Amino acid sequence: MAALARAGSLRGLCSVALFLSQLYVLSGRAGSLMTTKHSQPQSTYAKSLTSTSTNTPFFKAAESTDIPSYVTKCPSNGLCSRLPPDCMSCNTNYSCTYGKPATFDCKVKPHVHCVDENNHEQENFTINMTCQFCWQLATTDYVCTNSTNCMTISCPRQRYNATCTVRDHIHCLGNRVFPKMLYCNWTGGYKWSTALALSITLGGFGADRFYLGQWREGLGKLFSFGGLGIWTLIDVLLIGVGYVGPADGSLYI
Repeated sequence: MAALARAGSLRGLCSVALFLSQLYVLSGRAGSLMTTKHSQPQSTYAKSLTSTSTNTPFFKAAESTDIPSYVTKCPSNGLCSRLPPDCMSCNTNYSCTYGKPATFDCKVKPHVHCVDENNHEQENFTINMTCQFCWQLATTDYVCTNSTNCMTISCPRQRYNATCTVRDHIHCLGNRVFPKMLYCNWTGGYKWSTALALSITLGGFGADRFYLGQWREGLGKLFSFGGLGIWTLIDVLLIGVGYVGPADGSLYI
């Protein structure tokens, strides 16, 4: 009887184990099916993203629409012969005869528009000029820097190093920006007529020297009564010929 009872219990344990194993297998299949169903849209969405990002770019490279800086210096629809040199490119002929008329073939740069005398737009044109270098131009054809540190009233007259730039509508050979030694020619606002009038009328009290900013000489004339008149006469002559000028070294106006 005991042997039969043990055999029955063993069979029950085996059936229970078999049932649990079948239940575990079924639950694993169900989970894999659910995982496959949920992961399939995601993989499809990922593929769509991948294909979109690979085949269709999100944006195209912006086309280059930058306008060159020289365009701001070029008048629109102006005469081609009056364009600044930065707006054109010319075939320069350095073998021309100095001082003689010369003709150069020129072409406007991109984004530049100009016309001829008949108001017809053109790209290729010619420029007539005198064969000479830029530093040989007349003083009215270029603009130079000014110096307020040199003495204009001095003997000999002082010079200073200036940087000159050719005007836009003037054409010449060589560098358009060049150095040049110029005479000091700035003014501080002193009038020659006022200085001379003060020297004649109140020169004995040093009024002319005070007006010109020469305080020491003015005090000397004041306390010496114009050097007893001698200094006064000398100053009238010196101011009259322009030898005595403002203390800051500027020119009269």
